[in-house]
Amino acid sequence: MDARLIDKSKLPSRHVTVGPARAPHRSYLYAMGLTREQIAQPLVGVATCWNEAAPCNISLMRQAQAVKKGVAAASGTPREFCTITVTDGIAMGHQGMKASLPSREVIADSVELTMRGHSYDALVGMAGCDKSLPGMMMAMVRLNVPSIFIYGGSILPGSFRGRQVTVQDLFEAVGKYSVGEMSDEDLTELEQVACPSAGACGAQFTANTMATVSEAIGLALPYSAGAPAPYEIRDRFCAAAGEQIMDLIAKNIRPRDIVTRKSLENAAVVVAASGGSTNAALHLPAIAHEAGIKFDLFDVAEIFKRTPYIADLKPGGRYVAKDLFEVGGIPLLMKTLLDHGFMHGDCMTVTGRTMAENLASVKWNDEQDVVYPANTPITPTGGVVGLKGNLAPEGAIVKVAGMASDNQVFRGPARCFDGEEACFEAVSKRQYHEGEVLVIRYEGPRGGPGMREMLSTTAALYGQGMGDKVALITDGRFSGATRGFCIGHVGPEAAVGGPIGLIKDGDIIAIDAIEGTIDVELSDEELAQRRTEWTPRETSATSGYLWKYAQTVGPARDGAVTHPGGAAEKETYADV
Repeated sequence: MDARLIDKSKLPSRHVTVGPARAPHRSYLYAMGLTREQIAQPLVGVATCWNEAAPCNISLMRQAQAVKKGVAAASGTPREFCTITVTDGIAMGHQGMKASLPSREVIADSVELTMRGHSYDALVGMAGCDKSLPGMMMAMVRLNVPSIFIYGGSILPGSFRGRQVTVQDLFEAVGKYSVGEMSDEDLTELEQVACPSAGACGAQFTANTMATVSEAIGLALPYSAGAPAPYEIRDRFCAAAGEQIMDLIAKNIRPRDIVTRKSLENAAVVVAASGGSTNAALHLPAIAHEAGIKFDLFDVAEIFKRTPYIADLKPGGRYVAKDLFEVGGIPLLMKTLLDHGFMHGDCMTVTGRTMAENLASVKWNDEQDVVYPANTPITPTGGVVGLKGNLAPEGAIVKVAGMASDNQVFRGPARCFDGEEACFEAVSKRQYHEGEVLVIRYEGPRGGPGMREMLSTTAALYGQGMGDKVALITDGRFSGATRGFCIGHVGPEAAVGGPIGLIKDGDIIAIDAIEGTIDVELSDEELAQRRTEWTPRETSATSGYLWKYAQTVGPARDGAVTHPGGAAEKETYADV
């Protein structure tokens, strides 16, 4: 791409690079070694979530250099910058998890501010961990400059005594250890081999789910989201993205040309078909919100309900992301869904072609059993199900991938805990009974604040062999690694007087994931009476960012967003 062919008069960088009045601005660019020709070219932000907090993001700096080479090769000028991440695997099970979901907003906000402040013309955004993927995609849609998303890649599976393992096995090992089924020596050995490389958690947990979404929604190049982090082919994808972003600038193809109602539906389809994380039901509405598209939990759940589950991926299945990539990648999954009428083929993508055009040359691989044909699925309905009832008028979500149908109906007495720590302590000490419905509340977006994930508790239950003998519901979230009958996103949350905050120990709760219902067996009159007796609770977050987050965050049903979104805009950054 010849930069001289791009009219800069309509690009944001004209505000810092064009005309005599911008001589001071240009002097800063010269100070960093840029030439006159480079300053005259489009400026491309290359945003990464690189840090040394966890393996998810550790390879992003290297991959960013490949992106920059691609941008430069296509006559663009790359400008690299970083933003934060909070990695769930390390934040899990303690107060640090309250920072996880709020970090999504900080990522989106900080990328927006960096792009705005420096007037970059396009964005290549790179992310490696759960909240950084949707955060980066939200920023792209919000800014609406030409953008391409790049996933940092998944981790390789570990090997423990001849068995393939992931970090999920380690969380569940804590439960086994608590009941004497695993020794100190075994636990130490497992923790040293479960995560053998750079990359995000290897199964269809939240990071890989949202990576799958990035291709299905059209913001990532085909195959780019599947290659594991250690694979050198990732650098080729990164360089290709750097070159392609210049083509998108020339053609003025923007994120909101790509992220439409149809492409959001495609994204929801691949989540259900792959048995992906329930967190997608939080992140897809948030991405839609940036574009001013109404696409809430119920819209997502309706698509989940009619989508077949076809990818045999952990935690409910047998395989990990590396295996999917090696048999054909995410395009193989999408191809069979498109062929059998479950996806829209006319959606634009960052290739400049439609989804159907991208998939036209993909051939079905008969020599694999990771992905089933969409007309002969593992189960006829999706791996994730939406629920609604008098306990969750604003909805709830449950992952049923890999669960037998007779385990998808549960009825039992409530055992209520105001916070995850209280429940985890009871589970650790086996102070609960088979047949109970464990209720963790005051963990919602506002009440937590931060809507923590409950993997430590659910994994401990599974490790104790009780994963299918109790149910667990929360106004918080569950990790993509969670399995068992665990219902999250119950809304309205307890902190705003939702029904989950009104129930008491012993109340009978009935859950039916086949019919999509969740109810407490109380009359409307009884619930109304209890609501008059309910009083709000103050959280421990009385200052700092978590306080600020709690003041602005909305309900889980709409994605737990913190600003009015695209519907309230008068102009986007790209048009300033």
